[in-house]
Amino acid sequence: MTLLQRIKDLVRSRSIHVSYVDVGSCNGCDIEILACLAPRYDIEQYGIYVHNNPREADVLLVVGAFTLGWEEKLKMVWDKIPEPKAAIAIGNCPISGGVFDRRGSYVDPPVSKHIPIAAEVPGCPPRPTEILSAILSIRDTVFAGWEVKQR
Repeated sequence: MTLLQRIKDLVRSRSIHVSYVDVGSCNGCDIEILACLAPRYDIEQYGIYVHNNPREADVLLVVGAFTLGWEEKLKMVWDKIPEPKAAIAIGNCPISGGVFDRRGSYVDPPVSKHIPIAAEVPGCPPRPTEILSAILSIRDTVFAGWEVKQR
């Protein structure tokens, strides 16, 4: 293991890195996730950092009504996230299909049929405090024994 990898593992053991994917939504949940980054909620003060690259993430935030066109793409994104990892369904759409779940539509809820979901945040859209609470609630589950494994 290189020195750079050891430093990266040490930093990752003390913080949560999230990446989010929109599988087809109205962007209401996207706006609430971005509000988490604003000074009012400031998720970075809790050691949560947002990345565009899933290879640098520990937690995947899934927003939007899951359609069949996303089945292979979402699994590819999920597989790129290194272990240990978790996913959170944010909003009613990935949980139940929301207003988009109609008979004969292309929406295939819930997203938990396609990737394992550790937590769900219902709402249309959910408040930033609820999103933050969900991320913090799975922290111990995702990083259980992480420091012990690194030694």
